[in-house]
Amino acid sequence: MTIKFAELNIGEAIPSYTANPITRTDLVRYAGASGDFNPLHHDNTFVEVFGMKRVIAHGMLIMGIAGEAVTALVDNKNLRKFSVRFAGMTEPADFNDFENTKKRATITVSGKVVNKFEENGEKRVKCDIVAKDALGSTKLSGFFIAAV
Repeated sequence: MTIKFAELNIGEAIPSYTANPITRTDLVRYAGASGDFNPLHHDNTFVEVFGMKRVIAHGMLIMGIAGEAVTALVDNKNLRKFSVRFAGMTEPADFNDFENTKKRATITVSGKVVNKFEENGEKRVKCDIVAKDALGSTKLSGFFIAAV
């Protein structure tokens, strides 16, 4: 889907994007790709020392999901700025209780148009975004600016 400048209105919601539930396999894949092998993301014994129930997803993995949501709307080449602020930890779905835990591991990115403007000869749009789990807990908030 591509958004068009003339069809956007300030305050209008952009289409939401829901990723598949995050699993431990996703955490392993992300650790391998990023080189981030912090035990917070894979070692239950380690996290229990800190009083946590489960390992947590990499914050940058959640940002990657937000990035997927943005690039589902605008081509990478049109993205001018993408910024987020992390707000909460995300636990993966537990294979032993998948149906009951997938809600906390399913991330949905939504947002709205907050500005339309021209800069450097381009029509641009600024949209605020928020990523939440299916229980409504905010994982990150931010914005993107794109030429449209």
